[in-house]
Amino acid sequence: MTDSAFEEAGPTPTGGPDSEVPDWELRFRAPRVSLPGWAREAPDRSLFVSNATGTFELYAWDRSTGERRQVTDRPNGTVSGRLSPDGEWVWWFDDTDGDEFGVWRRQPFGGGADETAVPGLAAGYPSGLALGRDGTVVVSRDTEEDGSTIHVRRPGEAETTEIYRHRQSADVAAISADSSLLAIEHTEHADAMHSALRVVRLDGSTVAELDDTAGGTVESGLLARGFAPLPGDSRLLVGHQRHGRWEALLWDPLTGEQRELSFGLSGDAYADWYPDGSALLVLHSFQARDEVYRYSLADGELTRLETPPGTLGGAAARPDGEVEFLWSSAAEPPRVMSTSGRTVLDPPGPKAPRSVPVEDAWVEGPGGLVHALVQRPAGEGPFPTVFDIHGGPTAHDEDGFAAGPAAWVDHGFAVVRVNYRGSTGYGREWTDALKHRVGLIELEDIAAVREWAVSSGLADPERLVLTGGSWGGYLTLLGVGAQPDSWAVGVAAVPVADYVAAYDDEVEALKALDRTLLGGTPEEQPERWAASSPITYVDAVKAPVYISAGMNDPRCPIRQIENYVSRLTDRGHPLEVYRYDAGHGSLVVEERIKQVRMEIRFARDHLPTAREAGSTD
Repeated sequence: MTDSAFEEAGPTPTGGPDSEVPDWELRFRAPRVSLPGWAREAPDRSLFVSNATGTFELYAWDRSTGERRQVTDRPNGTVSGRLSPDGEWVWWFDDTDGDEFGVWRRQPFGGGADETAVPGLAAGYPSGLALGRDGTVVVSRDTEEDGSTIHVRRPGEAETTEIYRHRQSADVAAISADSSLLAIEHTEHADAMHSALRVVRLDGSTVAELDDTAGGTVESGLLARGFAPLPGDSRLLVGHQRHGRWEALLWDPLTGEQRELSFGLSGDAYADWYPDGSALLVLHSFQARDEVYRYSLADGELTRLETPPGTLGGAAARPDGEVEFLWSSAAEPPRVMSTSGRTVLDPPGPKAPRSVPVEDAWVEGPGGLVHALVQRPAGEGPFPTVFDIHGGPTAHDEDGFAAGPAAWVDHGFAVVRVNYRGSTGYGREWTDALKHRVGLIELEDIAAVREWAVSSGLADPERLVLTGGSWGGYLTLLGVGAQPDSWAVGVAAVPVADYVAAYDDEVEALKALDRTLLGGTPEEQPERWAASSPITYVDAVKAPVYISAGMNDPRCPIRQIENYVSRLTDRGHPLEVYRYDAGHGSLVVEERIKQVRMEIRFARDHLPTAREAGSTD
């Protein structure tokens, strides 16, 4: 697709008081772009994701000419892509209708036919891709038959060589600048929440190991953030949790030297290299908001770079030292900006309407202070209130633009988002606290925030909606069963509904995570699995339930959802189920709008009116 086609793509309604299209739909339809990545050896060649055509697809952008070209065009969209270091090829992952099982393909940067990127390598679930400057290709994949495998193809070779295989999850995380070393994140120790690191040569022989779970009491995860960008420099930038939050260290696997870097920041700090290797770009995440710093490796000076208050959906340093970042807040739609103050990449078409800002609520919960983000509609409360629960579970809600919550607000609902125990961003202990009492821990924190929302006058206790997608959908179904008197309606998207059946059908990496969370398999820990499974409580459900499910979902497979649906149906319980031909969610804008419209309609149809509920609004 040419530059002009990109500029002409996207929805035509402009919104405003005379528009027939409501603002909540325009927020979904408004074209947006991701933070562009670029080729290490050809930084004018960039790759980004956009929904300009109504489906999220990959686009190539030549900064030297300004040309932007659509690379992929598939019915269910494409978001997984990578540029080769020389900028000559766009790699993209080809699955079937969102099932996440497939192969890597590639296309010339300037356009042309797609080709199989790694001939002879069978399909699998992608778990990592490393492309060397010399043409080396390293692919890691998961399959039910083989577990995790890593394959190397060196320059001039036609076929790949398998250098790693294990039943536990693993992936290739980084390749050194001279393509002599690979960093592998693995969970061979069977703790899927805390990865260890192994650096190997291209033949798979081990150079060094780094494992913070071995022989100690601190369960610190390790992440490989990338080798130094200079040939001959074997230092690996590593993220660690040794002191209770994400920080950084430099590890030289050839010498064994480790240098912990102290940034003196209160929250999680995620570091990446500047292209010349002289400094690190540090993204600081604290209390649902982000900021960015430059850290000089020579003298340890930490300099804050100017970004607006809100959330950064990524940041990267260009070769000239300029830093580009994707910024938004709950009230303001996303923009790709630069520390120079300019707009880096402006999508075509109308801009998304603003929403309302979030307020912070800190609520005393059974495990400590729980942070919640609140958005209020116009008027006086108490309001019908949506508890929109995030997925993950190791993720968190933030002060960033989200069209879903904004849609509920536009329809007169207050929205509360809870960063329960299990969420990231509040320290390692907070994230790890959900082990063994999975789901029940999160619901305790949600219950504490619910009590605050009612007692503060924000929420009408008779008109409370529990909703979420993925892990949030799981907590929704668990919540309406384990807390049946707390919720008037449950709206669950792509949920875990029958935990044991989900375990039987899900991808291997998620099986490993479930064993870590629950302390073993369903056969080894039957009571824990039963206590954490929504289907255990299905006969106690009182609230009408809406469920949407992707027919090709490998993460929350359809069979276990049908088991739950059958149990509710047998009871004659108020239930609506929407099944669609995609995977773990949809990349098609109109499909997403359709789903949100159905969710809001279901909630409004089944909630009592303000008069019926005895509310004053």
